[in-house]
Amino acid sequence: MGYGQTMKQVLVAVLAIISIRRHLVAAAGDAVQPSSKGLKQVPAMYVFGDSTLDVGNNNYLAGADVPRANTPLHGVDYPGSKPTGRFSNGYNIADSIAKKLGLKESPPAYLSLAQGTTPLVVTALAEGVSYASAGAGILDSTHAGDNIPLSKQVMYFESTKAKMQAKVGSAAVRILLSRSFFLISVGSNDLFVFAAAPTDVVALYSSLISGYNTTITSLYNMGARKFGILNVGLLGCVPTVRVLNSTGACNDGLNLLAAGFDDALNSLLASLAAKLPGLVYSLADFYSHTEVTFANPQASGYVNIDSACCGSGRLGAESDCLPNSALCGDHDKFVFWDRVHPSQRAGELSAAAFYDGPAEFTAPINFKQLAQKI
Repeated sequence: MGYGQTMKQVLVAVLAIISIRRHLVAAAGDAVQPSSKGLKQVPAMYVFGDSTLDVGNNNYLAGADVPRANTPLHGVDYPGSKPTGRFSNGYNIADSIAKKLGLKESPPAYLSLAQGTTPLVVTALAEGVSYASAGAGILDSTHAGDNIPLSKQVMYFESTKAKMQAKVGSAAVRILLSRSFFLISVGSNDLFVFAAAPTDVVALYSSLISGYNTTITSLYNMGARKFGILNVGLLGCVPTVRVLNSTGACNDGLNLLAAGFDDALNSLLASLAAKLPGLVYSLADFYSHTEVTFANPQASGYVNIDSACCGSGRLGAESDCLPNSALCGDHDKFVFWDRVHPSQRAGELSAAAFYDGPAEFTAPINFKQLAQKI
């Protein structure tokens, strides 16, 4: 091994040890500080899920049908007004949650780092990695070939962990992962695919919960202990569904499908916490938070729920329903940025609610309390 490579490994190890020691000192002294003071409440965040959390992984996937957020219409409110792979006008909810935890933004996309071991390991140790992929589902069959399915995201994390251990040792990585924040939001795409050709809903829930169980158990066995989970929101109320109704009403059947899955997920997490020592979680109720928002959008500063940032600001033809900064006006007035995805402002408000908002939106603890668990 050459001198230059040896020095790189030393640098990586030193950075990791400094980061871990700082966090341990803060934890030992019960000195976890609020993110408003800019101090990290967790040493790193690792992100798994779909387009609501994706920060650019899909930009590295080949294929004409891969969903990508790489047009000028994405990221118009992101620093530099550039597309970054986020399905938003700016930051997404993963970014907003990361900021609440004292990080600058969501950790970078895995595929943006995977070309070299050193950048991946340094980032994984210092801030974390995002494996989320637009279009991904719990089931490998969901939009197969056009995303990184959840099972493969976990495999990528396993590979990342092995590289981290090779650089700084198993003990340091074990401490780091046990104190880090694991954020997961997935399931919507599976439900949308099922709704397009429904069969046995009981079998669907069983498959999805089995997949979720495997994911969390696998991450736990690799050292994860703190899980921040977002359930599935009001799928029947996203613009792409509501535009199909002449009155613009929500699809109650899709909402019931989502609610059934959320109930099963709630039961799974309680069961896992009871049998996996040291596992702690916070289940964020996206479903209920969206219900409250839709019941009184003006209370959150929105114009109304019809104002997806589409053309003139009203639900309309497919060709009209693309974000257009010249027509949309104040982007913070819109719940949605496109026909499916929340606006930057919606992500910020949801993150605030899940971090330390009303108790009705998280159980059994909120994200702030989860971050402070030792």
